[in-house]
Amino acid sequence: MEVIIQEQETDSKGSFYFEKQGERLAEMTFSKAGPDKIIIDHTEVSDTLRGTGMGAKLVAYAVEYARKNKVKIIPLCPFAKATLKRHEEWSDVL
Repeated sequence: MEVIIQEQETDSKGSFYFEKQGERLAEMTFSKAGPDKIIIDHTEVSDTLRGTGMGAKLVAYAVEYARKNKVKIIPLCPFAKATLKRHEEWSDVL
């Protein structure tokens, strides 16, 4: 299954998400904390995608987003926090 993660943003919030046939099956939400930080506050993956690594793919996408936009990530979401901690190579965005 090809995974295309999309992003949606407003001035103060945003999300990274995966949709299939118009249904949002996985989503990570964040708030902007000033011009140089985002706070990841929630990650949710549909039961139909459990065990596929979709949550980790969302975290990886957030890391790419942070690098591209030169922002740091504050992971309040327990899943995102644990996943980021397991990957030394992502420590530059924390």
